[in-house]
Amino acid sequence: MRPQYNRRARCPRLTWHTGRSGVDQASEQAFAEYFRARREGVRRSAYLLCGDWHRADDLAQTAFVTLHRKWTSIRDPGAVDAYLRRVLVRAMIDETRRPWRRERAVAQAPEPSASAAGGSAAGGSGGHADAVLTRHALAEALREVPPRQRAVLVLRFLEGVDVAGTAAALGCREGTVKSQTAHGLAALRGALGSALDDLRPAG
Repeated sequence: MRPQYNRRARCPRLTWHTGRSGVDQASEQAFAEYFRARREGVRRSAYLLCGDWHRADDLAQTAFVTLHRKWTSIRDPGAVDAYLRRVLVRAMIDETRRPWRRERAVAQAPEPSASAAGGSAAGGSGGHADAVLTRHALAEALREVPPRQRAVLVLRFLEGVDVAGTAAALGCREGTVKSQTAHGLAALRGALGSALDDLRPAG
């Protein structure tokens, strides 16, 4: 079982099919409900991490497939979001290390879907960022920030994740998160200028 794209829609969306024989149907149904509730938010987060909707779909699919494999072993419901976040971030970072997927600067970031343009990132409010600049402009600026620094900025400023949670997602120390935040903000400020001053991280 894998999430699949609805190619007939204007913007491809992940869908999840249940009904396999020989599986715990209650568990499958619980996962399907979680998937439906989180898919658009995860897809938006993936776009902010990579700056490309097609890659965002791939990253979201990878994250949900990985989560599905671990679904029955995650005993704490509160740990599901953190696990999914960690898988998504690490999938993005791993992808950027592949020679054939090195990021290239582009003149303009791709247009987001109608649903993504009006929503906040998964797991956070994004209110500060939306008050300062559009998500399109922010996503375009984030493309100029190195991958790990970009991941820190997305988690801290757009997802509302604290330092400890960000460190867990990236598999690093909290001190590293703080230094990556400083370097990432410097890079982002070069693209956004004073518009960045009103952006605030989570506690």
